[in-house]
Amino acid sequence: MDSIRELIERLYSKNNKVAYQALQLLEAESEKSNAVYKFFDKFAEMIEDSNSYIRTRGITLISTNAKWDTENKIDEIIDDYLKHILDTKPITARQCIKALPSIAKYKSDLVECIREALMKADIMIYGDSMQSLVYKDILSSLKKINKDMGN
Repeated sequence: MDSIRELIERLYSKNNKVAYQALQLLEAESEKSNAVYKFFDKFAEMIEDSNSYIRTRGITLISTNAKWDTENKIDEIIDDYLKHILDTKPITARQCIKALPSIAKYKSDLVECIREALMKADIMIYGDSMQSLVYKDILSSLKKINKDMGN
């Protein structure tokens, strides 16, 4: 397997196929070990990128590594992360919303602020066609979070 550092560099590739493949490999490794978590600060930078694809990749890798977050790095950036519930790009917003149950599952101390951010989200900023999709994603994530928390 390519080195994790190389794969992270590929997340910035102009070729989306190359970047997506790197993302998939990093996600798979994150399921098995905490090796990718060491690059958490890079993912935190990614969610601020001007390119929505790069933001989405950062969002995904942060949530995939939530189970390894013994240093509480997610707690430190949660406000920046949650603002992507209403990302300028609705596709990125949807990926963020879908990733939140994974964070909530491993970061019980963040469940309330995640729930609150989802419930307060003003989906009216999106066009009609996207509003219902984002709304359904929010409901689905809230349901998963509540189920995982035993509510």
